[in-house]
Amino acid sequence: MVRDRLILAAAAFDGGLDPAAFHAAPSHEEALARIEWLLEKRQRCGLVVADPGMGKSHLAATAARRLGGLGAETAVLSLRGLPEGEWLDLLLARLPLDPASRGEAVRPWLKLENRLRENTLMERPTVLVFDDLDHAPADAVDGIARLVAAGEPRFASTCVIATTTPTGLASVPDAIRHRSAVRIDLSPWTIEDVAAHMAFALDRVGADNDCFSRAAVETLARFAAGVPRTACRLARLAALAAAGEGLERVDATTIERAWRELVPGDEPPHVATDHVATDHVATDHVATDHMAAPSAAAPSTVRAVRQLWG
Repeated sequence: MVRDRLILAAAAFDGGLDPAAFHAAPSHEEALARIEWLLEKRQRCGLVVADPGMGKSHLAATAARRLGGLGAETAVLSLRGLPEGEWLDLLLARLPLDPASRGEAVRPWLKLENRLRENTLMERPTVLVFDDLDHAPADAVDGIARLVAAGEPRFASTCVIATTTPTGLASVPDAIRHRSAVRIDLSPWTIEDVAAHMAFALDRVGADNDCFSRAAVETLARFAAGVPRTACRLARLAALAAAGEGLERVDATTIERAWRELVPGDEPPHVATDHVATDHVATDHVATDHMAAPSAAAPSTVRAVRQLWG
């Protein structure tokens, strides 16, 4: 049925951070290549810098999976909203410690040092990925700076990758910024990037590519202004609205109406390409800070769908 087909299409843009759902546009491939270079050259630190909604979190999760496939032991920790004193225990919980090591009656920092030393002796690199460094508690920032700047042999095979926004970069200590071997800036998606992502997402869930007309895809890309999270939210909302109205497919008009509900009071962009980048520069996720993850805007999204359904 048409309704089921469009609801399936909406599920393609649920915003999860599963690396299998990550669409690697050319700019994302460049970003991942630079992260892999950090591991290959045994660099100590790298920074991923992008505005909110550009997919830093999704990129971080995908990078960890790729580096794990290259033989590194990886752990990903989001630092946003963590209280003081908890980051180290949460990081250790993400490392594959054996039961004896996990239950050892020593300080958490010593447990971490022991694990890093063990990996170094086994010639196995350790990659620690910290998301939202600019929202981290002070003790986490100090600890990460210590990991990055330490010169002891036990840290020789450790690589730290951290994500931050451009405005938050100023709050990152010099001990981290100056030791960063590469800064990876994530640029906005082009219209072609949006179209390729939508085709990939629809195919991944078994939905038809023609659920969205070409005009709808171009309109969506223009309204999203190159921000992946906005593109995914808008695609999901429009697909649900079209399903509720019994439409055959999502058209440009449905996209515009969904946009006006998603961002009430904002004037939609009027120039088809000026608001969408055309250069492919190294790009956070895919994606998303947290791509289409639920947020404070969720209630208004539900309200919008009900209105569009009439």
